[in-house]
Amino acid sequence: MHPYHHPLFLNFIVYFNRNQDYFECHEVLEEYWKSIPNYTKDHPLTAFILLSTGLYHWRRGNVHGAHRTVVKAANRMQDFSTFDARYTEALDYRQLVQDTERVISNMEKGEAFSPFTILLTSASLQRSVDEIASSMDLLPADSDAVIHKHMLRDRSDILAEREKKKRRPQ
Repeated sequence: MHPYHHPLFLNFIVYFNRNQDYFECHEVLEEYWKSIPNYTKDHPLTAFILLSTGLYHWRRGNVHGAHRTVVKAANRMQDFSTFDARYTEALDYRQLVQDTERVISNMEKGEAFSPFTILLTSASLQRSVDEIASSMDLLPADSDAVIHKHMLRDRSDILAEREKKKRRPQ
């Protein structure tokens, strides 16, 4: 199976392109990435994870963190073909790189957040995305539940883990 036809990647495309739910993009791709045997931070999926995270932060006004994260995503995109050429197929890879570079430039100029769509070049991939999207109940892109998702969920487990790490002897 082509890596972009994995159900979690299809969900990622739906969230990215249909309602800009970048938090969910990160969540589903991280699950996919961690399911890969011997996954590493150099894997192409991490570029999409970083891009989603950066766009999430940019939309919420954390331009510094967003810029740093999207630059990392752009750097990882440059390595797609050396890692596995399939990651440059089925979507408009050149356009993805250009859009990512444009996002970086826009942030550097102090421009407001603006989303973009990952263009798919595979008809079968587009059909799969459309099929999944039709079964999802997506929130509007401009809703607080999408824009501030991490603040609206139960984060007690994350906060407890942070406190536990702080108390560990160094």
